[in-house]
Amino acid sequence: MHKKILFNAILIVFAAFSAIGQDLDGIESPKVGLVLSGGGAKGLAHIGALKVIEESGIKIDYIGGTSMGAIVGALYASGYSAKDLDSIFRNTDFTDLIQDNVPRSAKNFYEKDNSERYALTLPFNNFKVSFPQAISGGQNIYNMLVQLLYHVKDVNDFRKLPIPFLCVATNVETGEEILLDKGYLPSAIVASGTFPSLFEPSEIDHQILIDGGVVNNYPIDQVKEMGADIIIGVDVQHDLATRESLSSATEILLQINNYRTVNDMKDKSKRTDVYIRPDIDAFSVIDFEKGNQIVKSGEEAALEKLDVLKGIAEQQNAPKSTRNRIVEVDSLTINRMIIEGNDRYTRGYIKGKLRFPLAEPIAFEDLKQGINNLSATGNFKAIRYDLVSNGLGTDLILKIKENPTKMFVKVSAHYDDLYKSAALFNITKKNLFMKDDVGSFDFILGDNIRYNMHYYLDKGYYWSLGVNSKLTDFNSDVEFSLIRGNFDVFADANVQRITMDVTDLTNQIYLQTVLKEEFAFTIGIEHKFLNYSTRTLAQGETVTTVPSDEKTTFERSNYYSAFSRILLDTYDDKYFPKKGFLFDGDMHFYAFSSDYNDNFSEFAVGKVKIGGVQPLAHNLSLGIEASGGVKLGTSDVTSFDFVLGGYGNDFVNNFVPFLGYDFLRLPGNSFVKANMRLDYNVAPKNHIMLSANFANVGDDLFRLGEWFEEPTYSGYGIGYGFESFIGPIQIYYTWSPENDNNHFFFSVGYWF
Repeated sequence: MHKKILFNAILIVFAAFSAIGQDLDGIESPKVGLVLSGGGAKGLAHIGALKVIEESGIKIDYIGGTSMGAIVGALYASGYSAKDLDSIFRNTDFTDLIQDNVPRSAKNFYEKDNSERYALTLPFNNFKVSFPQAISGGQNIYNMLVQLLYHVKDVNDFRKLPIPFLCVATNVETGEEILLDKGYLPSAIVASGTFPSLFEPSEIDHQILIDGGVVNNYPIDQVKEMGADIIIGVDVQHDLATRESLSSATEILLQINNYRTVNDMKDKSKRTDVYIRPDIDAFSVIDFEKGNQIVKSGEEAALEKLDVLKGIAEQQNAPKSTRNRIVEVDSLTINRMIIEGNDRYTRGYIKGKLRFPLAEPIAFEDLKQGINNLSATGNFKAIRYDLVSNGLGTDLILKIKENPTKMFVKVSAHYDDLYKSAALFNITKKNLFMKDDVGSFDFILGDNIRYNMHYYLDKGYYWSLGVNSKLTDFNSDVEFSLIRGNFDVFADANVQRITMDVTDLTNQIYLQTVLKEEFAFTIGIEHKFLNYSTRTLAQGETVTTVPSDEKTTFERSNYYSAFSRILLDTYDDKYFPKKGFLFDGDMHFYAFSSDYNDNFSEFAVGKVKIGGVQPLAHNLSLGIEASGGVKLGTSDVTSFDFVLGGYGNDFVNNFVPFLGYDFLRLPGNSFVKANMRLDYNVAPKNHIMLSANFANVGDDLFRLGEWFEEPTYSGYGIGYGFESFIGPIQIYYTWSPENDNNHFFFSVGYWF
């Protein structure tokens, strides 16, 4: 009796395996579904698990994922192998992706100036300061996914991908779970991974969507409904954290999000045939820099199930699947552009920012550069686009969501040895008078009160209009020879130094054309009011203070000029560039003056700077620059002469930094200068710098041929720089073999 029961049991088991594993009599092999959970950086463990699943010989028939599981799952479903995915993610800078760091090359010069001036920018609506809804718009992630999934751009039904796929998102208005199995694949998976507060919500079919993990972080039921008989699941979700682990806002939000999903997994894990749970409790959802370890943990967890996985592969009795290597697309032809959602910004403005021609082959990088140009303006909360074949090429369907905030408050702080301490308060208004324009006003309080007003009408491909008004005020101890030639106030040869007060008011109207964001040609007219005066004089070793009502004025004139400028700037950073090229040429023709000193005649001032920065080794770069300037004409006006000395950025007029000498020490109507700097990035955001500069400065250097002689002046410096949240902090010790005075230069924050 027992033998008969045993025999029957063996027959039943044999029949069951035959029904699952054989297709000899037309019985289908089991369909295998793969479920990949969300988990941020922990989702990189999916790649390690996929490596083992591939090696076991299993054929995946369906894939469902949420958040990071949706991204990895979609790429795998589109045809990438686990090895491909490993390579892609190892070569991805997730910090840049998540923070949406827009390269400097994507900003026009107005935008560069803004990003390198203000430490904090806040929306300002109805006279109330608010905070941004999210850290990132997810633009860089979207750009990357569009390119990676270009080969399946025309697959609107995700069930028709090489492996049928779905993902889930959450309707933020209703809390409903939204199944995404149709549409434009990059849009769907970005919506599935839109983590609240970290990324801006996505919009698909008029629904505002956020991370699917809020309602369903492990879509096992949806994959079963696709037709899966066997479920393999990789679970990288957080368990509920202890109070000690809740160390950041992201972790707290994740904890709230996990209340529901952790409880759901108690049932879902039991219904998973092969449940793979990598040991990743030591990692957080933002530990992307530990990606190699996380991938390895997924591999190790899957290897523990290798025998079971191989058993399923045998049941499938399918030939080992081979994946053709997907060649990343590097060029495309866009024949037609369809723009949706633009109300405050014209089509010409948007096309001008994209800066690529239609109906001509372009590099995929050109498309991403154009999208970055749009993103860099800050005028759009989200920029999504579909690439769809049209027979002759590709349609670009640009779906933009304009930023409803048009007014901003910006603040910054700075200290240096010339302008001293300063606090900057800015109000910026976009669409001030018309579409495509922006107005900005800086009010600077501190040791010297200043302001900077700027209006800019950006016309993209066409000439843009700018209006600028800037007041600069400071004082500095200078050589008396600096104001030579303007007057004969002191005949006493013993007068050596003065403390000079400098006031400069400059008003400009200009036209500017930008062929690309890194290049600008500008022409305009300028009014400048200059006031040089002093209350103190130094004769030999004796310092005399002049009463305020007897203030001595050396210059108090209005000047009117026409100017032009050519600027090419590909430096990747203003303060600590690692690579790039710079050409800056400027010419001013001074035609009229109120002529305070009765010595004006027409003259011109030209100056040029050429430089480049090249990496020499890991974290080590070398920058070399050459500059020069000359005054043309016979005018006796010396107020626009070049004056070298000091350290810093954004000096007014023709004051030129020169290490080894204090501010405003070496005057002349012409100069040539060369400088070089070694920058060693000793740690993230920390720099050690070695600098040297050489110059000839004096009157008529070019006419007399003295500009080509051995440099008369030299200076050297060693410095430290730190990239802080308020801007660069820089300390420089400098010296010159021509004098005994060594100098420390110190600055904190962005220069303005």
